[in-house]
Amino acid sequence: MAIREFALIRRYFAGLGGGSDHLVLGVGDDCALIDPPPGCRLAVTVDTLVEGIHFQPGCEPGALAGRALRLNLSDLAAMGADPLGFLLALTLPAADEAWLDAFSRGLAADAERFACPLVGGDTTRGPLAITITAMGAVPRGQALTRSGASAGDYLYVTGTLGDSRGALAALAADGSGGGELAERFWRPEPRLAAGRLLREFASAALDVSDGLAQDVGHIAVASGLACRVEVASLPLSAALVAAYGIDTARQWALTGGEDFELCFTVPPSRAGAMEQVLAAHGHRVTRIGAMVDGQGVVCVDEQGAALTLERAGYAHF
Repeated sequence: MAIREFALIRRYFAGLGGGSDHLVLGVGDDCALIDPPPGCRLAVTVDTLVEGIHFQPGCEPGALAGRALRLNLSDLAAMGADPLGFLLALTLPAADEAWLDAFSRGLAADAERFACPLVGGDTTRGPLAITITAMGAVPRGQALTRSGASAGDYLYVTGTLGDSRGALAALAADGSGGGELAERFWRPEPRLAAGRLLREFASAALDVSDGLAQDVGHIAVASGLACRVEVASLPLSAALVAAYGIDTARQWALTGGEDFELCFTVPPSRAGAMEQVLAAHGHRVTRIGAMVDGQGVVCVDEQGAALTLERAGYAHF
């Protein structure tokens, strides 16, 4: 007999990720009840992954579950928010218990690791799709937004760029996913701790999801400025350069997307202190350019010549 919806929820998702001091009522009622910490605002984000668009059939369910949650946690990190909990809307072609067991175990592992319990959601029949809505808390007046940059602010990113695109190339070529690069694709590290520290320093921030060249344009537009990106300064992993060469690695760092690193601006007067604090906490940050007067995004080479990009990043439509 096929498992029914409410039995499915109880078996695989009730209590997933544990509880928290702020969760008053979780899975099992019409709504979850959450008490945000005193003096904080609620930060809410949502992402959907659709089979055949964002991932291919046959993906390992536990890895897919963790990736879906981490993408949302990256959005919270970009706002300087701490996770409170998440909602899951899961559309399934069938109630495959082996798939559900692996999916829920993968989801539980990351929910516990990042202290972000499942608080509710929905299940329905249809083409496989995973929608997660994550909620976080950020102290009032300290949320990082895209609109706070000023002319002269330095532009930074955390970690390395282009690895996720390298993993996709390896998957397309031989299904391997590129070893170390595959880990960066399936298990992107949400920079929650870095985002928390950046509340003291950053003037604007976002996470790199659709491609650096496209995403920094959002900061430029929201702040009423232009952005100058120094391509030679882009942080690249040794694995990406070894597999595809420096030129391709730089191209993918600019346009590949789905790196889920933080991109942020810092006033020059605060840059040195920021670098010291983040380095002391084990976070790699690299200055890759600056905000300037004007409009748009300009990517320049070592000689300062502007580069022409075939595309700036991923577009859904």
